[in-house]
Amino acid sequence: MKKLIAPILTLALATGLYLAQAAETTAKPLRVLIVAGGCCHDYEKQQSILKDGIESRLNATVDVAYNPDKTTKATFEIYKAKDWAKDFDVIIHDECSADVTDPAYVANILDAHKAGVPAINLHCAMHSYRWGNYKEPVAAGSDNAGWYEFIGLQSTGHGPQSPIDISFTDASHPITKGLENWTTINEELYNNVQMLGAKPLASGRQIQMPRVKKGEKADPNAKGTEANAVVAWTNEYGPKKTRIFSTTIGHNNDTVSDARYLNLITRALLWTTGKLAEDGTAAAGYTK
Repeated sequence: MKKLIAPILTLALATGLYLAQAAETTAKPLRVLIVAGGCCHDYEKQQSILKDGIESRLNATVDVAYNPDKTTKATFEIYKAKDWAKDFDVIIHDECSADVTDPAYVANILDAHKAGVPAINLHCAMHSYRWGNYKEPVAAGSDNAGWYEFIGLQSTGHGPQSPIDISFTDASHPITKGLENWTTINEELYNNVQMLGAKPLASGRQIQMPRVKKGEKADPNAKGTEANAVVAWTNEYGPKKTRIFSTTIGHNNDTVSDARYLNLITRALLWTTGKLAEDGTAAAGYTK
């Protein structure tokens, strides 16, 4: 009997290895679209940082729709087609288009996600496509609530740049399993006006010093105030409960290129596309 067990175990191990290798060979690469451009950020470099970071970590092909327009009115040619997202498994919204207020244009973006295309929203995407009295809590279903309902959280502004202590408040979620708390370099902590379906994953704590007007000197005796906000979360959007992940972190290039940031984004990509198991492990063939 012992003589039979050894060959059987060897065969089983060999079969398992073969199947794993076969899965890696046959797994279809994720098709990812990054939409980047607009005001206030170095999107020219950040699009490349994200593309390289994702493709070096995942079995994925990343396309970029980049607009060099550095204003708050940046729009994107790809959004003009009704079926603009048909070739992609997931969209990364990394635009900063605060003054793009055409409801039909925004509705066409949202229709793709209502139809089931997952999304990752980064930093200034949270401050895009807003109109009306958006600094006050929007009412669910109102004309100016669409983008916030898609994101799952309403944010309207941020304080001065300083380090943010990030704590993963839901360490049991597949995205966050195994990730460690960390402190960023100077970053912007976006406020939380209200939750609109968001399920928090991480919070940020920041000591904010009083702003100093140009030409004035800082008060050496000034004391900072503590600010706290949710900085990463998930949402289920629309009738198909499309998976959405968002993080307000990511203003500066050094943050976007930080391995901890890129690991968070790539794990979110796997989760939104159904390639991340409950225990936090990736589906065979999707990591490098």
